[in-house]
Amino acid sequence: MKKIAVFTSGGDSPGMNACVRAVVRAGIHYGLEVFGVKRGYKGMIDGDFVKMDAMMVSNIIQRGGTILLSSRSDRFRTKEGRQQAYEKVKAAGIEGIVAIGGNGTFAGARIFSEEFDIPVIGVPGTIDNDLYGTDKTIGYDTALNTIVEAIDKIRDTADSHNRVFFVEVMGRDAGFLALNSGIAGGVESILIPEIEDDFLNLVQLLKKGWKRVKSSLIVLIAEGDEEGGAVKVAEQLRGKFPDLETRVVILGHLQRGGRPSCYDRVLATRLGVSAVEALINGQSDIMVGEINNVVVPTPLEKAVKQHHEFDKGKLHLLDIMSD
Repeated sequence: MKKIAVFTSGGDSPGMNACVRAVVRAGIHYGLEVFGVKRGYKGMIDGDFVKMDAMMVSNIIQRGGTILLSSRSDRFRTKEGRQQAYEKVKAAGIEGIVAIGGNGTFAGARIFSEEFDIPVIGVPGTIDNDLYGTDKTIGYDTALNTIVEAIDKIRDTADSHNRVFFVEVMGRDAGFLALNSGIAGGVESILIPEIEDDFLNLVQLLKKGWKRVKSSLIVLIAEGDEEGGAVKVAEQLRGKFPDLETRVVILGHLQRGGRPSCYDRVLATRLGVSAVEALINGQSDIMVGEINNVVVPTPLEKAVKQHHEFDKGKLHLLDIMSD
């Protein structure tokens, strides 16, 4: 193997640049030519490749976002689009690919590799932490810290006005962000996709008369909760409690940005190097992740279809802390 490519796809996450840097410098270390693919699968179809050198990835380890840019491509979902991408990859002499992203990125990478027999290694880059085969995904730790900082600031205002704040965080299919940042931020209630009766528990908490024991109340809601998000939860509760003074805060893409934490920089570097070494060693269709401080390979199909086991014991912590 002499030429490899690296790209980022889907939602950006803090630490993606650190991972790109690691792939490029590891590739150069092992005597490979490394190409960056701009804008993910869209750039692959368009042949938007740029040869990377060590200087091009200098001073990016601390930057959020991704210097390779990211996008979602409907064309790549078609057989014709993937054929075009393969022809561009083949014409460039690229023999292996490192794909940095989440579920959608890996699903596309697996199909592409199977159809055209080109080695692909996935690196988990998503703030949702919803990929099987790694304790944490790149960007998750930074996003947690961003949310906790936001909660701390919201608490200052909530305490000043005896209000209930409904704070919506990302997590379309998984509540890891909401659960862990909620415990760290000392919120009183969390609504997440994994728990069906969390709204009823919130209603009971309000019926207890929270104002008698607390000056404020913060409810953290994952966007994928079955109630439909913070706005709808607030509307339902105002109907049940007309005197409730509420505010809704949707953190949105604020959670994706910012300088990656130390943890995310180290994880991204370690997994980026491991991805290059996996290609050199002839591996394919795997995701490299970190479990118990050891880098482990997981088949891409398994990484996408299986999920982290949800720790319900942490909900017990929340119940105790919110009394």
